[in-house]
Amino acid sequence: MTFTSLSYSFRLMLFALSLVAIAVAVSACGKSNTGARQGNRNARSETGAGAAEAADAPSVAVTTVRVEAREVPSFIQATGSLTANESSDVAPQTSGQVVSTPVSVGAYVRQGSVLARLNDRDARLRLRQSQAAVQQAVAGVRQAEARLGLGVNGRFDASTIPEVRSAAAAYDSALAQQRLAEANAKRYAELVETGDVARSVYDQYRTQADTARAQTNSARQQLEIAINQARQNNQAIQTAQAAVASAQAQVAISQKAVADTIIRAPYAGYVSARPVAVGEYVTPASVIATILLTNTLKLEMQVPEMQAPNVRPGMPVSLTVDAYRDRQFGGTVTAINPAIDPASRSMTVEAVVQNPDNALRSGMFVTARITLAGGNQSIFVPREAVVNDQNTNSYRVFVIQGTTAHLRVVQIGDQENGMIQILSGVQAGEEVATSNLQQLYEGAKVQPTQQQR
Repeated sequence: MTFTSLSYSFRLMLFALSLVAIAVAVSACGKSNTGARQGNRNARSETGAGAAEAADAPSVAVTTVRVEAREVPSFIQATGSLTANESSDVAPQTSGQVVSTPVSVGAYVRQGSVLARLNDRDARLRLRQSQAAVQQAVAGVRQAEARLGLGVNGRFDASTIPEVRSAAAAYDSALAQQRLAEANAKRYAELVETGDVARSVYDQYRTQADTARAQTNSARQQLEIAINQARQNNQAIQTAQAAVASAQAQVAISQKAVADTIIRAPYAGYVSARPVAVGEYVTPASVIATILLTNTLKLEMQVPEMQAPNVRPGMPVSLTVDAYRDRQFGGTVTAINPAIDPASRSMTVEAVVQNPDNALRSGMFVTARITLAGGNQSIFVPREAVVNDQNTNSYRVFVIQGTTAHLRVVQIGDQENGMIQILSGVQAGEEVATSNLQQLYEGAKVQPTQQQR
C-alpha cells in the first residue's frame, strides 16, 4: 500500500469521529434545554405559589405614628475630669493630744461635724481660773459702789454722796452767816457815819463779817474736797469695771481655747484623708483631715481649638459618666483659659456642676456637651418603632404606606424622653409602625391604626 492511500484512509477515519462527536453534543444540548425549560416551568410554578401565599396571608394590625421634626440644639462635645470645687486640709488651732477621731476616710460630714477631739483638761482649768477672776473683779466694783453709796449699776451723782451733802450744808450755813455779818457791818458803818454808834461797835461787826467770809471760803474748800473725793471713788468704780471687762475677756479666751480642742468640718463634704490617730500630739501645723467640697464640682474639659470662638461663660453644659449611663447631669461654663495648649491644640474650659445628692465623685471621667446658641432641624421617632438587628448590627424601622410595610435601615442619634433621633433613613411626615414589629417584613400587609400621642 502506498503512502497516498494510507493518508486517504486516515482522513476518512477522522471525519467519521467528528460526526460522532457532533451527534453526541447535539443530543446533550437538547437534554439541557429540556431540563432548563422544565426548571423554568417549576420556578414559575413555585413563584406563583409564593405570590398566592403572600396574597392569602392575613394583615398584621399595627399602630403607627407620624415621624416628627423638631429643632435640636447644637453642641460641642468634649471630654474632661471632675475635681472638687474646694479641698481643705483641716488643722487644729491649738496644740494637744488627740483623744478621739469619730470620722473615717470616705465618710460624708456636714458643716460643723466633729473631725477630732484634743485633750481639753488644761484649757478647762484655765477657764475656771478666769471665771473666778471675773467674780473677784465684780466684787471690787460692788465695794467701790458701796463706798459711794451707790446701788448695783447706780448712776454717779456727786450731790447724792453723804460726804458731799454734809460739806455742801456746811458751806450753805457759812455763806448765810457771811451774808448776815456783812449786812450788820454795812448797817453799823452807816450808823458810824451819822454818829449814832461808836466806831468800836462798827469794828466789832466788821471783824465778824471778815470772819464769816473766811469760814465761807473754808466751807467751799471742804465741799470741793468732798466732791473730788467722790469723783476719785467713782474712778475706782470705773477701774474695777475695767478689771471686770478684762477678766471677762480672759474668760472668752479660755472658752475659745476649750472650743479649739474640738476640730470641726469647715463645710459639708467627704473625708478624703485622715492622717492622725488617737494618742498623737498635734500642732497647728498638723493636718487632721482633708475635706472635699462635693455638692458642687468643677469640670475641666478640653475643647478643640477650632471651637474656641464659640464658647462663652454662662453656656449650659450637659454631661454623662460611666457610673450613671442613663443619667444626665447639668452645669454651667464659668471660666475659659485664654491660652491654647500647643501639644493638643485645645483649650481648657471650666464648668461648675451641681451635685446635690453627691452622686458624682472627684476624678470621674466625663463626656460633656456645651450647648451653643441656635440649633438644627432633626427628626424623631418613638423608641418602640426602632428594631435593633443583632445579626447585621443595624437599626431598622417599618414605614407604612397605605396598607403595606416597607423596611428601612436607619442611622440613629441621641435618645431623650422615649424618642430616638433619626439621622438618615426616613423623612418627616412618614408613618412608622410602633407595634407587632416582629411580624413585619418587606411588603407585609398591615392594618394601620394611628396612635394618639
